Parts: sequence; C-alpha cells; structure tokens
Amino acid sequence: MSDDTDTSNDTGASNKTTNIPNERESGVSRRNFISGSVAGATAAALGAQLLSQTTTAATNGLPMRPLGKTGEQVSILCLGGWHIGAAAKESEKEAIRMMHAAIDGGMTFFDNAWDYHDGGSETVMGKALGPSHRDKVFLMTKGCDRDYDGAMRCIDDSLRRLRTDHIDLWQFHEIIYENDPDWVFEKGGIKAAVDAQKAGKIRHIGFTGHRDPRVHKLMLAKPFEWATVQMPINVMDAHFRSFQREIVPLCLERGAGVLGMKSLGGGIIPTEAGIPAADCIRYALSQPVSSLVVGLLTMDDLMKNIETARGFSAMGSAEQTKLLAQVQAVAGDGRFELYKTTMRMDGPYHAKQHGFEVV
Repeated sequence: MSDDTDTSNDTGASNKTTNIPNERESGVSRRNFISGSVAGATAAALGAQLLSQTTTAATNGLPMRPLGKTGEQVSILCLGGWHIGAAAKESEKEAIRMMHAAIDGGMTFFDNAWDYHDGGSETVMGKALGPSHRDKVFLMTKGCDRDYDGAMRCIDDSLRRLRTDHIDLWQFHEIIYENDPDWVFEKGGIKAAVDAQKAGKIRHIGFTGHRDPRVHKLMLAKPFEWATVQMPINVMDAHFRSFQREIVPLCLERGAGVLGMKSLGGGIIPTEAGIPAADCIRYALSQPVSSLVVGLLTMDDLMKNIETARGFSAMGSAEQTKLLAQVQAVAGDGRFELYKTTMRMDGPYHAKQHGFEVV
C-alpha cells in the first residue's frame, strides 16, 4: 500500500497474540505518545508565536511576518508568478501595471519559476522590476532541474530574465515524485544551489511541492537546513493528505519559513464548494504561514486580495472548527485537490523529466 503505516488486518490466532503489547512495548508506546504530544504542543506554541508577530497593514501597506530563520520580513500575500505570466499574454502592459500596483499596495513578495510560460513569467517580471523597482521586493523564483549543470542553468537563466544580480529566495520546484529528493542530492542540484549561494547569486534556498506530505518528509530528512518549504494550505487540506497537519509542525520546529499556496484549490473551492475566496484566504492566513502565494489575473483580483489582507484578522479556533466541519464530508476523497491525486496539474517540464507523457 502507499500509506506509511501498516494497515494489514491479520486474522490468525498467533498473530493476535503477538499483537498484544508487552510491558516494554507499552512503555515505548507511552514514551512515543508523550514525545508526540510535546512536539505537537511545541509546534502549536511556535505557530501562535508566528501569528503574534504579524505586523499591522500600516507598516508596509500589508501586514508582514517573519520568514523562518532568515531574518527577513515578507508581506503576508505573495504575488504568484504563473498567473502574472498568463495576464501578460493578454496584455504585457497591464501585467506590468499590476505588479507596480502590487508593490505600491504593500505586496512586496514576488513569486516566479524558471518554467512558467517557458520563461515568459520571469521575463515580464524582469521588465516590471528593472532598476527602479527591484530593491522594493523580496524576489523568489524556482528551478526545475535536479542535476548540477541543469540547476545552475536555471539559476543563470532566471537572473538574466529577471534582470537582477541576485535572487532573494531560490527553491527546487515541484518536489512531487518520491525519487525527486534523492535526485536533488545524488545528481548535484543541491551542490549547484549552495555554490550559487556562495557566489552571491541566491540568498536563501528552499523547496516546493503539492503532491503528498510523504514526499516533503523525504526532502526534510535530507542533510540540509531549508530556509523555506512551500505547500498547499487550504480548508480541504486539513482532511486529506494534510500538509498543515503533517509538514507545518516539522517546519516550525526546524525554523523553516512556511509558504502557503493553492488556498482556493486551483480555483475550484469557491466555485464548486461554495466557500468564498476571501474566507479561503483568511483561513490560510490564520495558519502559521509566513506568506501565501496568490494567483492574480486582473487588477480587480489584485485589489480584492489587498483589501482582504489589509483587513486580516485571524480566525479563532471555534470559527476554524466550524469551517472545517462544513467541508469534511466532501474533503476526504481529494476531489477539490486534484494536484494531490492526479498529474493534471503537474508542470510539463517535470513530467517529461520523469518520462511521463504530458497530460
């Protein structure tokens, strides 16, 4: 089975006998339970501490939070690179205007990736930032290759397209297949990132993924101190292959900044589950995330998101419990999180990398 735990159902009498824990095993179980409880309490305390450090909108136009142990403060909303590249296909001038408006409104954390629109997203963002706006944003992009030469090529291409001499945060993109973590370390991708960091090309290193918490755990188990980890954070995730339950606590304990994404489930939670987008965003921001990446296709999208973030107040536990109960019946089978259950939302570059046909 694909689950980490053994779910076999033995029926033999001898097996039933051996499954009764002896005194030593009971002691181990109790210690594990206590250890898990302490770890959970620690993570909860760290999460509450992060939320308590949210600044007011007056500080920067939008509230800000610490980004893990990096020493950086970032806006609680991050402008998504894929969508801004899509907007640029309709009107490059309007996409650039949106990015400038985002900066003016306090959304000063910008996301991108080497493969978004075959480099188009980075190219238009580079035009928008230029020498006049680059220093006003914390700039993140992501690389797709797992080997040394490929990862370094991604970094150099991104620097050229984004018209900058350094990237504030560079992440390994779409760590979604179970052999991706091994590839990153065995093929030299991590060495390229560290060498680029030493050369001043990038400042901080993280990774992203949307498939399964197990894959994130494999990456977190590698001998590296990740600055950030990006993952889906939404009302459905709490009930299905939950990153916020399984991965967020691990990140908080390690001091890695948590970056949320897919707060709308790829857009279908508001339209098909009937949860308003503003509620989805508010719920995600009520989790211990440093920032939430949001997709914006129009100026109206931008203004609505800025308004939501400026008026942000964290959901209390009772309100969150009520919202989670509202979606529980439909969340458990993954129907609203197809990026976890299908390859439909995998990046084409990554699918080809693993020898899969592009869906």
